[in-house]
Amino acid sequence: MKTHTNHFPRPPVLFCDFDGTITTSDNIVAIMKHFNPPGCEAIVNDIINESKSIKQGVGEMFALLPSSMKEEITSFVLNQATIRPGFTQLLEWCKLHEVPFYVTSGGIDFFLYPILAPFEIPTDHIYCNGSDFNGTNINILWPHPCDEQCEHGECGMCKTAVIRQYPENEYFRILIGDSITDFAGAKIVDLVFSRSYLTEKCIELGLPHIPFETFHDVVHHLEQGGKKS
Repeated sequence: MKTHTNHFPRPPVLFCDFDGTITTSDNIVAIMKHFNPPGCEAIVNDIINESKSIKQGVGEMFALLPSSMKEEITSFVLNQATIRPGFTQLLEWCKLHEVPFYVTSGGIDFFLYPILAPFEIPTDHIYCNGSDFNGTNINILWPHPCDEQCEHGECGMCKTAVIRQYPENEYFRILIGDSITDFAGAKIVDLVFSRSYLTEKCIELGLPHIPFETFHDVVHHLEQGGKKS
């Protein structure tokens, strides 16, 4: 049943950020603020002023935490993470209309998968970074690197490489996100559902976007074929 997808010029496909989008706050930020390992603040500042890539910065921050804290960190995230209202309804809309839905996240597997487990999203539809707890400190893994077309080369989890798996001439590509990790993807999709810093960036660059607060808003606009009405 694809009734409402007929409103789109091409079959739609959704790419949705996780931290600060599916969840109401950024889990990596929450982890670092709560556990506050010595040296973390300097790394955060380096990421903000772009003297370090997100990949390098995130890897270095988690390397400050001992592997023995895995369960403690996971429990903290699961207890504080809140899912943005309407997420279940968005997944139901995608399933009803046979619209592919992908989670594209700079988050880490050891807390991301447990949070998403109740929603039964296929594993091959979840793109995120990995983790290794075999060493003394946490080691972040990067299973989804940049492709040759990525202008950054140090994304960690390259969202544009995932998006490009769906050719622009065949699909109406929609990104849902909120922050710096979504900027590059926003530049190449047909429509952005934006929050926070991403809205500001879309306005600055003149990108087609619709600001949203909940996923109920997103579903409403998808019903209209991605129109702002």
